[in-house]
Amino acid sequence: MFKKGTKLYSIFNGKCPQCQEGNFFKHRISFVPKKVTELHENCPKCNLKYMLEPSFFYGAMYVNYGITVGLSIVVFLISNLLFNATLLQSFAAILIALLVLMPINLRLSRILWIHMFVAYNPDAVIKKR
Repeated sequence: MFKKGTKLYSIFNGKCPQCQEGNFFKHRISFVPKKVTELHENCPKCNLKYMLEPSFFYGAMYVNYGITVGLSIVVFLISNLLFNATLLQSFAAILIALLVLMPINLRLSRILWIHMFVAYNPDAVIKKR
């Protein structure tokens, strides 16, 4: 399921969608806002240009919205059904969960967005001489 050649491998390891060898993000996960979504210009291994067109990752906002709504529903159900929280407490739990998971959501939305447009190609890796 998480072996090379599957989209899940590339998404969860933060790899290039085309070659699945080069890193997609410049930095590991961090709470520094500037480093969270900083990408390489091109893949270090296959030279795929990550910004396929100007403002390409604006579409990732829609993916992020879906992730945020889904996460909010799950946190609300857990806090309300398991912990019998009030509406205000459930709202606070949702805010805390969204703030803590914001870097992961931003990165996940970008990598999911590019995977909708780029397929895996095992022959894409540039051979170094």
